[in-house]
Amino acid sequence: MDQGSTKPPSKQKKEGISMNIIQCYAPTNDYNEDAIDRFYNKLRSNIEKCSTKDLTILMGDSNAKVGTDNTGYEDMMGRHGLGERNENGERFANLCTFN
Repeated sequence: MDQGSTKPPSKQKKEGISMNIIQCYAPTNDYNEDAIDRFYNKLRSNIEKCSTKDLTILMGDSNAKVGTDNTGYEDMMGRHGLGERNENGERFANLCTFN
């Protein structure tokens, strides 16, 4: 199984807009919880390297299901997901909320 990966932010500037692009691939829920925690800690660290004045785009495969229940996450997600939230979905929703 893949332990997941995240690359350092790629800084781009176009027409006066600075943006950071972070590409990631998260481990699945079946993977070792310590490895998943290490992945999300590294991803948080990469996000924290980005200036809050810049546009930051996070792209990739989060292996997460956020589901339809947006209770507590109303400011960052709607109710148009599918199924039930899984553990990676909870981690991903928390990451988005605090960043």
